Amino acid sequence: MADDTPQNPEDEFRDMLREFLSGSSGFDPEKLAGAAGLPNDPAVLRQLMAQLQSALQSSGEGINWTVATDQATTLARQSAIPTGDVQRRELEQALTVAALWLDEVTYVSDLPLPPKLLSRAEWVRATMPVWTQLAEPVATSISDALTGVLTEQAPEEMAGMVQGASQLLRNVGGTLFAMQLGQAVAQLSTEVVSGGDIGIPLLDEQRAALLPQNIAGFGEGLDIAATEVQIYLAVRELAHARLFRHAKWLRLQLITSITEYARGISIDTSRLQELAETLDPSNVEELREAMVSGSLIPPKTEQQTAALGRLETMLALIEGWVDVTTLAATHRLPRADAIAETVRRRRATGGPAESAFSALVGLELRPRRLREAAAMWQAVSDGVGAEQRDALWSHPDVLPTSADIDDPAALVARLQAGEPEPDEMDQAIEDLLRGDDPGPAPAGGESGGPDAAGPDGAGPEASGPDAGDDPRPV
Repeated sequence: MADDTPQNPEDEFRDMLREFLSGSSGFDPEKLAGAAGLPNDPAVLRQLMAQLQSALQSSGEGINWTVATDQATTLARQSAIPTGDVQRRELEQALTVAALWLDEVTYVSDLPLPPKLLSRAEWVRATMPVWTQLAEPVATSISDALTGVLTEQAPEEMAGMVQGASQLLRNVGGTLFAMQLGQAVAQLSTEVVSGGDIGIPLLDEQRAALLPQNIAGFGEGLDIAATEVQIYLAVRELAHARLFRHAKWLRLQLITSITEYARGISIDTSRLQELAETLDPSNVEELREAMVSGSLIPPKTEQQTAALGRLETMLALIEGWVDVTTLAATHRLPRADAIAETVRRRRATGGPAESAFSALVGLELRPRRLREAAAMWQAVSDGVGAEQRDALWSHPDVLPTSADIDDPAALVARLQAGEPEPDEMDQAIEDLLRGDDPGPAPAGGESGGPDAAGPDGAGPEASGPDAGDDPRPV
């Protein structure tokens, strides 16, 4: 006797999708791989089908970002070249020289861990936690919007089945987005030369990292000695990593700003509805193009534009400081200017992977006001010296603003004049937050005690270059 028990809508929809993905329905899986932006490779195709089948079995909520990591790692390994002993020794020596030269021109903290040399696949695994953190808000929005549109557009006879399988749809949509991210990060792994090359702190641990294979590719065709290129890029990476080590608040504030901006991105459901109505199953490239072109993300709101402006200012301040510090530290390199110009051109144009990631999360990785920010940091260096310049990273309240980038001379004048004394109310609040007892001034005068320190925690005369006890090599 046949079992007349009605099948659960989610189970029914899962069975239909399983048949679809197995190829029994006559659908060519290569077309789905093309829609996901994946190469027409049998191994990659098998991985795609396995990941989607896994998504069908998953009952949990949220996106399985392991898919992105596995996808990116597999693709990164395909073009990997092992690092030879000679190149490894050269880069280790370049990092040693870079550290010594930076000590001469900066007052930021040294790194607690030695630098690492990473393969492309190792870079993927080390940085994927940050990539997924940045992409998750948009991925969730797209997955939810796609599910909603498919539910609304489903034929009447399938409406109940699709409605009951909404979480399943989200899992499959999230998996497709995760594989898109994996593809973009894999391509990035062939372009970046270091951990901080993108401008945001991708490594969780406070550590510098270089990618030997990509550094070798960076130097090809420049007609510049490989040693010079290695030292220059090592200086840039150490400067970037040291800055985030020194300004301990900076990494959290930057990542939080990016993710909050991403959470404010909405999805253009009207565009999704158009796709659902006109999508040709034999030409799913249209869906992939919509996902990677950014056309599903509507124009920014006024609040988003303001938030993006603040974020771009911070990114420009970081990259501008790294540029100025690297310029000062590499003055001994005969072709430093030529390498710097190559870095600027490369940064201005970006690579295809950066464009893909920017479309996926709706955020440009390269700040537009970089040259102006670098000019401001140079003016500060010339006007008040490296120590006072680096002290501006001690707290977000003293960090230069967009207005300071516009008018560096006014910033330098303020720094030369000294910060104004806080009023009594501000001082009382500061003392309360620090737990100080607002009693009489200690013996020795208000400015002669052990708490008399500059913004970086050191006395204004105690560790400057003229104090006679500067530990940095000359």
